[in-house]
Amino acid sequence: MASPVTIIDYGMGNLRSVQKAIERIGVSAQIESSAIRISQADRLILPGVGAFRDAIAALRTKDLITVIQDHVSANRHFLGICLGLQLMFDVSFEDGEYEGLGIIPGEVRRFDLSPDYKIPHMGWNQLQTVQETPLLNGCPAKPWFYFVHSYHVVPADDSWVMTTTDYGINFVSMVGRGNVSAAQFHPEKSQSTGIRLLSNFVQPEAATTPATA
Repeated sequence: MASPVTIIDYGMGNLRSVQKAIERIGVSAQIESSAIRISQADRLILPGVGAFRDAIAALRTKDLITVIQDHVSANRHFLGICLGLQLMFDVSFEDGEYEGLGIIPGEVRRFDLSPDYKIPHMGWNQLQTVQETPLLNGCPAKPWFYFVHSYHVVPADDSWVMTTTDYGINFVSMVGRGNVSAAQFHPEKSQSTGIRLLSNFVQPEAATTPATA
């Protein structure tokens, strides 16, 4: 039986859309802002829309930094979405320089593209598999997902990279290790393929190898 999912509310996520997508699978999804209750969660989703600076400040204000770090260190199920992916990195250079959660070594940088490519990268695009991940079980080869972002992650440790996507450059679109994963795209906006990914996240047979090196 799938475990309930907790969606972290720090004031900057597309919370209800994520909740509704999880509930379509038939699994309970709670939106939660309490550090104590989030620390007790089995499966966490960290969504995010907006500026990195504001997001990390909100997580700090709500005393959620250590809660998230401890959850990941314990190899408990975790999914970051969009800004939730970027927050996992050491540092972002979005309108300055801001320290992130430090879960994944690397940086968040703005797209530096030719004029042929619009920023933000917005719309449907495909994933290219670098390493197999249980979250894509049952998805088509080179699946399509919905993206909205102007910044992309640059991991210092390639072992975290699960998929890449081509948009003027080949950028990292999904990372993972053990029970910990994050996506630059929005599965909750990606129709049946996104629902499949979220369904894989809530299944008890997800990966069990350690999430930390």
